[in-house]
Parts: sequence; structure tokens; C-alpha cells
Amino acid sequence: MRFDVPSRMVVIGARGQMGRRFVTTFRRAGHRVEEFDHPLDADALPQAVSGADLVLLCVPVTAMREVVAVVAPHLSPETILADICSLKIAPLETMLAATHTPVAGTHPLFGPETAGPDLRVALVPGRDRKALEDLGRLFRALGFSTFTTTAEEHDQAMSYVQGLNFVTTVAYLCAVPSVRDMERFFTPSLARRVDAAAKMINQDAELFTTLFEANPRSLEAVRLFRSYLNVAAGGDLELLSQKARLWWQETRGEEEKK
Repeated sequence: MRFDVPSRMVVIGARGQMGRRFVTTFRRAGHRVEEFDHPLDADALPQAVSGADLVLLCVPVTAMREVVAVVAPHLSPETILADICSLKIAPLETMLAATHTPVAGTHPLFGPETAGPDLRVALVPGRDRKALEDLGRLFRALGFSTFTTTAEEHDQAMSYVQGLNFVTTVAYLCAVPSVRDMERFFTPSLARRVDAAAKMINQDAELFTTLFEANPRSLEAVRLFRSYLNVAAGGDLELLSQKARLWWQETRGEEEKK
């Protein structure tokens, strides 16, 4: 399958923020896009899906099973079914169990309005390696960079990147006094931290809670973090500082090898 010529795309979840972004991006690249969202149009969906080169599921992880059950019977043997969920093990299992067609997992590591020269998309094999390669070429042609990983490695990383980041942020805000009492003491670095947390807590808390609960690695990450908090509670901050510095030491070592 080739995506370097105008192709037929179906985006399900097209009214969501990421769905809208991909609809716009595909059309700007010259592809034909058909849009669907909840409630799915039972009359128009089968024909659209059966003739598509790519069906991209831009739906929440909690809706995957329901949406895949509706879409799967109408997929042609060549149609790639892919998702953009922030978790990969469960969505891929759902898509693979319901289909015999090419399946791939993707996770755009950016938001609906993120701009920049290095917008990365994680690609996760499902069924049909060539389909994953075709999808990678498509994303790169759209201006994104890609890398391939496994579902297990991806979800392990997300337990820290999304899950633990969310948990430590909400726990920190619960632990400190109210903004009214603290704001006059803010340093610039703390002000940036609070500003960065505002959208996460005020707009996306339900999303992050769902992802945390759906990722089987989440509690493992929290327990590990708690063990380091216990070290801090014992007063051994020098030990923690030494371990934390390994982040940058290991990075420099890899760069020197190159």
C-alpha cells in the first residue's frame, strides 16, 4: 500500500481534538477523508470503511472495544486499522482479536495544537509489518518523525511519562497550602510548574485518571516512587541526588559514544 498518492482515509472520532487535527493534516496533504463520530452513522460507515486505505481510530481507550466491534466487519483485506490511544497493549489486543486485516498502533506524542519541528509518533507493530512501514512513511510525509517500539515498552514508559507525572502533580498540589497563602512566595520555577499543571488538573484530570487506571504498569510506578519518597523521609537526600544525576551522566555517555 502506498500513501504517497492521494488515499482514502476514514477518521473515527473526527470531532475530538486529535481527530480534527488528523482530518485537517490528511486533507492538506491531498488525501480524501471521511469523518465519523459518536453516534456512528450505521448507513454510511460500512461503505466508507470497506473502501478505505486507512481507518484511524481517534477515540478514547474506553470506547475502543465498542467502536472496533462496529468497524471490524466492514474492513477490506487491505485496509489498515490503526489507533492513536495513549496506551497500546489493550487497544492492540482489541483490534487484533476482532480482525484479520492489517493492524497497527500509533501514539502521537503531542497535543492537538502542538507545533514544532520534532513532533514524534510512536509506532507499534500489530499485524502485517509492511502496513506499519507504510504508516510510518505516511506520518513522515505529513511532517512527523517516527520511531518503532513494542506495546509493552510503550505502556511501561507511559506509566511514568503520563501516569506518575499526573499522580505526583496532584499529590504535590494536595500537600501544599492553597495558592492564596503561597502565591506571594512563588519562585519563577515553581510558578512555571503550577502553570504547567493548570491544564492537566482543570481540563484533563478525567483523561489522565482513565489512562492511569487502564495502564497495568501504573501502580508499579507509584510504588517505586513511594520507595524513593521513603528514602527522602529518612533524610538521605544525597543518595537520591546521586541517583538522579545518573539521568544526565548516562545521556552524556551515549552522546560521547556517537
